[in-house]
Amino acid sequence: MLSLLAATAAAHEPIQWAELGLRPYLFEIGSFQLRYYSLAYLFGILFAYWHLSKMIKAPGAPLAQRHADDLFFYGTLGVILGGRLGYAAFYQPELFGGVELFQLWNGGMSFHGGVIGVLVAISWVAWRGGLNWLRVCDYVAVNVPIGYMLGRIANFINGELYGRPVEGDVPWAMVFPGGGDVARHPSQLYQAGLEGLLLGILLLALFWKTRARYRPGLLVAIFTIGMGVGRFVNEFFREPDAYLAYVVTETGLSRGQWLSLPMIAVGIAVLIYALVRSPVSSAGKPASQPRTA
Repeated sequence: MLSLLAATAAAHEPIQWAELGLRPYLFEIGSFQLRYYSLAYLFGILFAYWHLSKMIKAPGAPLAQRHADDLFFYGTLGVILGGRLGYAAFYQPELFGGVELFQLWNGGMSFHGGVIGVLVAISWVAWRGGLNWLRVCDYVAVNVPIGYMLGRIANFINGELYGRPVEGDVPWAMVFPGGGDVARHPSQLYQAGLEGLLLGILLLALFWKTRARYRPGLLVAIFTIGMGVGRFVNEFFREPDAYLAYVVTETGLSRGQWLSLPMIAVGIAVLIYALVRSPVSSAGKPASQPRTA
């Protein structure tokens, strides 16, 4: 596949996605298919659980392993239920009231809805355990971009959620089966790289190489701003869903961009809060508060 990409790019011809030899599933047995999209969710959640369990062993953790176990369960529910309900609410309200709402392969999932679902899960676990909600959000946020990256790569493998037609000479432009004969941006890979890999590396570095985790809200603020800005920018390259094209025509922005603006605003507000507040100590208490035995 890499040789085909290189040869096509060198010839300045659009890359034919259909010639890359991709298929949406790893293997199939009868009518069952193990799809890459499902694997992306699975490995993203497993990575988050494994890395969160590692994070809480470092000094200053606001939660214990039992809380991480609860977050694994309720967070998974939040991602799936929030993502699906958010997709129906934000993009296809007609799904409500029919069995199609439960057919996850019919339409898709909403990232913004998934975020809301995870926030509800964190709130429940934090309330039950008497935990600092904002600090738990910090620890969870660090683990989200890697799963997001895997999901967008799966979208690319599926040949879905492709980009808008390119303008000018773009060596990596692709012709997707569902997008006609027009060369388009592989916007799934843009999102995987910017909102997934790059943001993930930044948050991991801030957690492990700096004292950012001692400032409640700092990590989740950077995550929220990063995801919001990344999605806003990438939406200029992503083809809007056909039934939502009118939003771009009428407002100049896509539905995803309008949903990202509140994220950016909330992220900036939390960032200011995190920077003006005193950091906590390695024991998880305000640094100005005397430590007790």
